[in-house]
Amino acid sequence: MRQLALGISPPPQPTLDNFVPGANAELLAQLRQLHSGIAAERIVYLWGEPGSGKSHLLRACAREGLLVADDVESLDEASQIALFNRINEARQSGSAVLAAGNAPPAQLPLREDLKSRLAWGLVYQVKPLSDAERAVFLRSEAARRGMRLADEVIGYLLARVRRDPPSLLAILDELDRASLERQRQVTLPLVREILNAPEE
Repeated sequence: MRQLALGISPPPQPTLDNFVPGANAELLAQLRQLHSGIAAERIVYLWGEPGSGKSHLLRACAREGLLVADDVESLDEASQIALFNRINEARQSGSAVLAAGNAPPAQLPLREDLKSRLAWGLVYQVKPLSDAERAVFLRSEAARRGMRLADEVIGYLLARVRRDPPSLLAILDELDRASLERQRQVTLPLVREILNAPEE
């Protein structure tokens, strides 16, 4: 008889505190200063590959009341003008703007005046987590759910699934659900069964 797993471990809301900084410690410190109002530079632009954590940081800062603009590379003409104006206003008023895209400002397919405004302030590349940092992330997220992951399970997952944090969280959710439903610990055989992977 299988036990039905209820959604009792919702993912935490993105905050600056639950962002795993990895090589982004300076960026995280800057965003904390931006939020607290003590940052000297009030315009910050982030770029990086998908899964690097840009959206987490933007959602965290938006929840704290900062003006944010995501995926600026896809803004239409009217939205580009609006962002340009907001950056100018922020410069005058001392308010903050946090924007993000998939490339450095100079490489964005945007109006030249907006690209220059995005480069006015601080520009950070959000660097993805290393494998060691991903392992720490998996272990801490599993512990938050009341799960214990052996090193062999973590190594197996990092070698076989998408390794960006949202994908790793989705896999943990699936393993948590399967563990509860089958009343089994999360072991390598269970992981292989869930991922439909052949024995090695």
